[in-house]
This record gives sequence, structure tokens and C-alpha cells, in this order.
Amino acid sequence: MSKIIAYCGLVCSDCPAYVATQTDDWHALEQLAAKAREEFNVPDATAESARCDGCLGDDGHKCGYCFECAIRACGVERGVVNCAHCDEYACDKLEGFFSAAPDARGTLDEVRRSL
Repeated sequence: MSKIIAYCGLVCSDCPAYVATQTDDWHALEQLAAKAREEFNVPDATAESARCDGCLGDDGHKCGYCFECAIRACGVERGVVNCAHCDEYACDKLEGFFSAAPDARGTLDEVRRSL
């Protein structure tokens, strides 16, 4: 499977929700939903709501925060492959996100160097 890099630099193809969805592993999806209910206070989380086909594009399942993500919305609006391809890389939205997910910066920086 090729690497799917989200707009923000997270690697969708490494995400447990993505992997469970692609392998149709409903047990793993229910475990992810249980974690969301218990650790992240998402009382209505279900295995169905944990399904994800990656955040790129408009097709397929999107889980959790992806529907609301300002970084994803901006990338979709700009029509970029991911934020490394944006003329305004790294914007304030990304800088705020990178403080919580420094590996995402490294991923996008690597993509940007290869452009």
C-alpha cells in the first residue's frame, strides 16, 4: 500500500482507523469507538463512525474530526495534494497543529523538499 499523506502531514495509511476500514476489521473499529467514548468523551462513537478512507478528497468515509478540520477544508478549497504543495506553507493553522503533532511537520517538510 502506498503512503497516503493527509493535508496536515499525518499519514492516513498508518492510522488504525484507516487500516481497520481497509481490512474491514469491525472488531478494531469498535475498539477505536470505545476509546473515543472513554478517552475523548465522544459518547455516540460507533464502529461505523470510526470508519475512514483517509481525509483526501470528498469520497469515502471520514472519521472523527476530519469533517470539521480547518486544515483539511483549506486544502480541499485550494486543491492541493497536501499542505506541502501550498504556496503559503507553513501557515498559522499548520503551525498550531504542529505543536501537537511534530511528526506531521517532518512529513510535510520531507514532501516539500522533494517538490
